[in-house]
Amino acid sequence: MTSRIASESLRAKIMNAQDAAALITNGMTVGMSGFTGSGYPKAVPLALAAGIEAEHAAERPFQIRVWTGASTGPELDGALAKADGIEFRLPYNSDPIAREKINSGRMDYFDMHLSQVAPMAWQGFLGPLDVAVVEVSGIRADGSLIPSSSVGNNKTWLDRASKVIVEVNRWQNAALEGMHDIYYGTALPPSRVPIPLTRSDDRIGEPCFRCDPNKIVAVVETDTPDRNLPFTPPDDAARAIAGHILEFLRHEVAVGRLPAALLPIQSGVGNIANAVLTGLVDSPFHDLTAYTEVIQDGMLDLLDAGRLRMASATAFSLSPEAAARLNADMGRYRDRMILRPQEISNHPELIRRLGCIAMNGLIEADIYGAVNSTHVMGSRIQNGIGGSGDFARNAYISIFMTPSTAKGGKISAIVPQASHVDHISQDVQVLVTEQGLADLRGLSPKQRAALIIKNCAHPDYRPMLADYFARARVGSYGQQSPSLPAEALSWHQRFMETGSMLS
Repeated sequence: MTSRIASESLRAKIMNAQDAAALITNGMTVGMSGFTGSGYPKAVPLALAAGIEAEHAAERPFQIRVWTGASTGPELDGALAKADGIEFRLPYNSDPIAREKINSGRMDYFDMHLSQVAPMAWQGFLGPLDVAVVEVSGIRADGSLIPSSSVGNNKTWLDRASKVIVEVNRWQNAALEGMHDIYYGTALPPSRVPIPLTRSDDRIGEPCFRCDPNKIVAVVETDTPDRNLPFTPPDDAARAIAGHILEFLRHEVAVGRLPAALLPIQSGVGNIANAVLTGLVDSPFHDLTAYTEVIQDGMLDLLDAGRLRMASATAFSLSPEAAARLNADMGRYRDRMILRPQEISNHPELIRRLGCIAMNGLIEADIYGAVNSTHVMGSRIQNGIGGSGDFARNAYISIFMTPSTAKGGKISAIVPQASHVDHISQDVQVLVTEQGLADLRGLSPKQRAALIIKNCAHPDYRPMLADYFARARVGSYGQQSPSLPAEALSWHQRFMETGSMLS
């Protein structure tokens, strides 16, 4: 194992996970590596959770504040949430145990744009960062840290933390070295300067993290795989959504609004997004690039098919099968992928400059195009906004997609009024369900409503939406975006009372 730790001074700090976890005490703020189940520390959080449970059994308080890149794995969020060890969490969560604690009011959660995390940490109003726990794939002789399968906010955690615990994970492929591009040129105003990236495949940084070796208080050796869930094979709805989007892109190329190689693709996480990527394999588009948050299974397919020239992201989000495929041939993939800090992968200025095509999922959209990405029935958090807002507001084309119904048809994804709004209608240009696609660009609110109801709503709900819209145009206080406040959220209330939005 010591072959992964070339620095003699840091070898002297090797210890077990229990001793390293003991360096974290009640009330601390801890920055953890990890982004979508990739590159998160596995051993120290588990040992910390066990220690927290022991303290609680002795009736002593022990909770910490946890900052990450985005979602992580069960050894981190799940274990600490089960131990009731997280007082406060940011910026994104997908763990079911932590979600239940958040929605029951037992854990405070700051859901925020992923591009804003590092700047806010540097601004200081989130408070000091006591400890960083960061997984790496190796340590060079000069003490620089070789990143693993995600970058996320690790650069910021290493810079801002008073103490650093490093997990060196032998499971991570040694051939990852050289894939990363760690940019150290960001700054707060008035010292901020333009980021020198003009193409999605530009390299503007360094292959490793810098870290003051005097801050590193522990090095823990591990050999544990990342845990990402398998992708479900696309169903008929996912294939139909993908088909509508591909047809739309072909049309945009035909009329000259997109180049033949499209523009850099951004794709949110999930089965539908992956279905769209897979659909591009058999499309007429060549020489594609991606500037996105995560590299998913579909992007590996595009690389293998020769359709995708380069993929830039901050992490992998691969099924176990795709992760094995990547690891088996990392040397070949390495030169066609770049992993960057998420403050660069999600940077609004760069997204606008590159002209990304953004494709993200949603929970519900209303008839005027406002999108709810985060809250079920307006108050129960599902995961979080993630990077969708970074891309939606700044993309060249902003696409949101979803099946038209959920819960076996008991919930309509198209509603009179969104019960919570993450993306205002001005940031939503294209809305897609398996029923069809609504190009909302340049349309007034009433024109949007008519098109969304016609093209995107499920047939079971389309008459109800048309009836609401017709009555709103008669009885609304104003006619710019007709609304009946007493009825606008009645569908959600009906579901909570009866288990179905259908009247």
